[in-house]
Amino acid sequence: MRTICKGNEPSCLTKHRQQPHSDYDNYTNEIDANTGKKIPNTGKDALRQALVMEQRGLCCYCQSRIHPNEDKMKIEHWQSQTGFPHRQLDYSNLLGACLGGIGRPKKDQHCDTRKGDSVLCFSVSDPAHPIERQIKFLGDGSIASGGAAINSALNDVLNLNSPRLVSNRKAVLDAFKQRLGRGNLNAAQELRKWDGSQAGDLPEFAQVMVFWLEKRIVRQAP
Repeated sequence: MRTICKGNEPSCLTKHRQQPHSDYDNYTNEIDANTGKKIPNTGKDALRQALVMEQRGLCCYCQSRIHPNEDKMKIEHWQSQTGFPHRQLDYSNLLGACLGGIGRPKKDQHCDTRKGDSVLCFSVSDPAHPIERQIKFLGDGSIASGGAAINSALNDVLNLNSPRLVSNRKAVLDAFKQRLGRGNLNAAQELRKWDGSQAGDLPEFAQVMVFWLEKRIVRQAP
């Protein structure tokens, strides 16, 4: 996970929220008055595009790749629609998440699909409390926190230590260690590929590498 800097909401979301009886369910594509057809890049289409762009193409929780299509991602309400209906159209409450094993047994689900209406004790879009400072990535591919509440959320609410995610993170880290063993890795230069300094989508599981590269840079400091 990495802290997400929320940008401006899509103008169609602002417009929709100002309509009487607006809610998340009736936030749909606008209709062309002349043709009666849906207007592309409006409604939830526009919302998905905005979320994926500001998250640099990664799921807000596990950092798997997401794409701005209904069958490639979910729109996550950090505070659920059930528990916080007044926030269902609040852009600061909306995030882009992967499909999270939807349709699979609960033990194999993760991210928003596993979370459901559960309350999450931290926000990944709170710049005052960067989530990067509260988690660590271990050499076996697992993710952990020194705080009991956050550690419980990682495992019980989001299931971010599901075997598939652990395996994927470990694969990224193992590839890094192989390059390190060949002695052809400049940590400072490498960090820029993963920390968002460069434009475009981030690599999957980018924060794993940011965590380890920052540790290496500190060890190399005089």
